Amino acid sequence: MAKKSDISNNGVKTLGPISDLERHLPSDWWQSLFNSLYLKTDGDVVENHVNTAFEVDMLIRTACLEPNDRILDLCCGQGRHCLELAKRGFRNLTGIDRSRYLIRLARKRARQDNLDISFHEGDARKFRFAESSCHCVTLMGNSFGYFDKEEDDFAVLEAIKRVLTSSGTLVMDLVDGDWMRKNFEPRSWEWIDNNHFVCRERALSANGAKIVSREVVVHSERGVIADQFYAERLYSFERIADLLDKADFVRIKLHDRLCAESDRNQDLGMMAHRLFITANAPSKIMLSLKRGPATSEVTVLLGDPELPDSVKKNEKFNPEDFETINRLKEALSELSDYRFSYLDTHASLISRLRNDLPRFVLNFCDEGFNNDAFKELHIPAILEMLGIPYSGAGPACLGLCYNKSVVRAIAASLDIPVPMETYFNPDDTSATLPSVFPAIVKPNFGDSSLGITQQAVVYSSDELVKYLTDIRETLPGRSVLIQEFLSGPEYSIGIIGNPGLSYRILPPLEVDYSSLQPGLPHILGYESKWLPDSPYWNQIAYHEADIDENICIKLFDYSNLLFERCACRDYARFDYRTDADGVIKLLEVNPNPGWCWDGKLNYMAGFEGLRYADLLRMIIEAAQERVTAENGFNNNNALLPKEKTIPAGIPILSKPDNIKVVDTNQESQEFGCMTAK
Repeated sequence: MAKKSDISNNGVKTLGPISDLERHLPSDWWQSLFNSLYLKTDGDVVENHVNTAFEVDMLIRTACLEPNDRILDLCCGQGRHCLELAKRGFRNLTGIDRSRYLIRLARKRARQDNLDISFHEGDARKFRFAESSCHCVTLMGNSFGYFDKEEDDFAVLEAIKRVLTSSGTLVMDLVDGDWMRKNFEPRSWEWIDNNHFVCRERALSANGAKIVSREVVVHSERGVIADQFYAERLYSFERIADLLDKADFVRIKLHDRLCAESDRNQDLGMMAHRLFITANAPSKIMLSLKRGPATSEVTVLLGDPELPDSVKKNEKFNPEDFETINRLKEALSELSDYRFSYLDTHASLISRLRNDLPRFVLNFCDEGFNNDAFKELHIPAILEMLGIPYSGAGPACLGLCYNKSVVRAIAASLDIPVPMETYFNPDDTSATLPSVFPAIVKPNFGDSSLGITQQAVVYSSDELVKYLTDIRETLPGRSVLIQEFLSGPEYSIGIIGNPGLSYRILPPLEVDYSSLQPGLPHILGYESKWLPDSPYWNQIAYHEADIDENICIKLFDYSNLLFERCACRDYARFDYRTDADGVIKLLEVNPNPGWCWDGKLNYMAGFEGLRYADLLRMIIEAAQERVTAENGFNNNNALLPKEKTIPAGIPILSKPDNIKVVDTNQESQEFGCMTAK
């Protein structure tokens, strides 16, 4: 249904009579018109259990759903269909909607009824799901046709096709455009409760493709509280079938025409007569086109081994660092379709880049410009100013994620659990000490565990004050976080790719502290990363996490949300840990995480059977795919698609030697705890 929302009722004035509704229609009206007023004005239909039950009956019957099917309810609103399906025993349900208000309401209702459903904010044109991960995608309640351009409607269908399994089912419930053109009410009004009434106007757009609506909502005492506009594109069955066919869907079928029930039995608007349609995704035959990369010339940008580095042991590059670089070069040499050059002298970095513009930079300079960790973001900033395409996160993302307290606030705003925390400014002469111990003390700014040693875990106020003093001496001017110490299992999630393009979640990793000598706190501190003579160096192991599927899905969902909200690109790692009660909480977001052979990301790739060189190739390919999708390359080389999906039934007249045909009639992407391959 066209979704409408609240507008402040503090002195809202109606526009009065207008002759052209379309002229007042915002092109993105759907972004903000989704909250409590929508449920008030349209609750007679969309909060009507008879309607929901009937629609779910049709959904189950026409899509032949089974309880274990993985179902995505796109534009789910307040989650009424997911909630009804869950009550009927369906187990793998996800809802996505643009409205934060409606998503939070859906989550609240699921918690109240003790129903296990994942609800998330997202754009229907580009949402984060593994390819071929859903058996069924639904677009219920007249939630199609809102966008200003029909191309965006097509993008929704393309996104749905990507996440459906071979022959997976799309179910659509949308307004009957032909009927609506002839039968819409130009004007109506009705009481929606004892205090509010709504006046509606409707008109066809100039080209007849949309119906534009206006609602003036009035409170009997306060007066006008909203004067709002919305619209929907009118599709006949023939027109929507053509669009589905263009998106390669098959077996397109019109099952019935729905007529909604209403508690008030007055103006049903766009819900009066609807089409109920199913279609199947094509069987997917993947053609791996081995035609080479977008550009084979890659400049690898690294830290400067000749400069001091305050993060490393003795503030300089050590044998372990040089071994890491050598292993990187050995692995990259296995990628025979690329030619690599290396740049690590920072004194001449800018002039060399300017005088000989690289075609593409693999940015592995996580030490920062001049080995200053605070200047890690300066490297991509320099590359952007020179117009050089590069891998990994941009300056804004790196700057944001360097500030742990800001990342924590973002996560909390997304309803992702975070540790209890006290922020201690370096200028503060006193601080509110936490009442719960143990606690962990860490610098607010920084990475590589600088400032986090075994003494960072404190068990009393005296220990806390002592470590705060130590940090002030070793890292002067740094703000400090005092967090609850999370003592449960510790997990990491790795993502390679970008939303809307290739996107791959690696198998989850768990940190194994079981061999650590007694008495040492279970943390990945500075000693574990930089001090080979520390007991932490060899006594911490990593293995693939053996966790419940629901926990795994939760970790994936959190990571997907953070990847997009923090503007990560190409590859990222997300670290979590559970508290004593088993609640998973975010530790860190790591854009441009460690690329080294013995880092977490490579361990996760190894769980999937990938070699170090395979991981490096994936990072390069994800970055080149993104750059080309955004604006192409400076050398005008076009990215040849690595994979192409064609519908079943299209004959392949010949198969060149450089094309590998892979039958993916079985699911090639798994959801939940299974690896997306």
